[in-house]
Amino acid sequence: QFRDTSEQARLAQLRSDFIANASHELRTPLASIRGFIETLQGSARTDETARTRFLGIMETQAARMNRILDDLLSLSRIEMRAHLPPEGIVDTAELTRQTLRGLEPLAREANITLTFNAPEGRQEVRGDRDELEQVIQNLVQNAIKYGTPGGKVEVTLARRPPRGRTPETISIAVADNGPGIPAEHLPRLTERFYRVDTARSRERGGTGLGLAIVKHILNRHRGELEITSTVGHGSTFTVVLHAWPH
Repeated sequence: QFRDTSEQARLAQLRSDFIANASHELRTPLASIRGFIETLQGSARTDETARTRFLGIMETQAARMNRILDDLLSLSRIEMRAHLPPEGIVDTAELTRQTLRGLEPLAREANITLTFNAPEGRQEVRGDRDELEQVIQNLVQNAIKYGTPGGKVEVTLARRPPRGRTPETISIAVADNGPGIPAEHLPRLTERFYRVDTARSRERGGTGLGLAIVKHILNRHRGELEITSTVGHGSTFTVVLHAWPH
């Protein structure tokens, strides 16, 4: 009797790659912190200026490890619930509006204008409110972080009529006018720890897990993530969810 083990081998390879990537992501800031501790215990022991500077860098690296661990735990929790269909009814217009209010200080700090457009009334989907909030938050935070200072981030909610076997859907598009993403990167953006520009991502506090979290949440909601981008003109990330019947 023959058994096809190719899928098992693929999953084992994915797990192995994930563990290797996670270890690497944590090892880098950890090595940095250990190096600064050794320096502070040795040659910089009495150097007040160096101590202040090194402690600031160590705090940044520790915060980075904390963000990575938070995102890893979040991803793990989402994967555990992957086969449990969400049972709540969520008004996506109200949820998006509330999420954007919480992100206004971040937008102001980055000198980004944040706008929201939506049809009148409730725009409901079956979903997990906390998870959908995380999706919107991740996409808008990315648009603010990687957009152009002095630029804008436009969030647009719309209803799409049924097409063939596809029922009516609600789309939430997050558009920026930043530098855009080269086409060859688009298919891999939702992979764990995949980054277009590693140095820039880390410098801006990115963990490389945000879009992977978005993808897993949308898989649980049977939704989709559409990504379009033009280099030099910006990117649009659009969440598509089945509309809850009126």
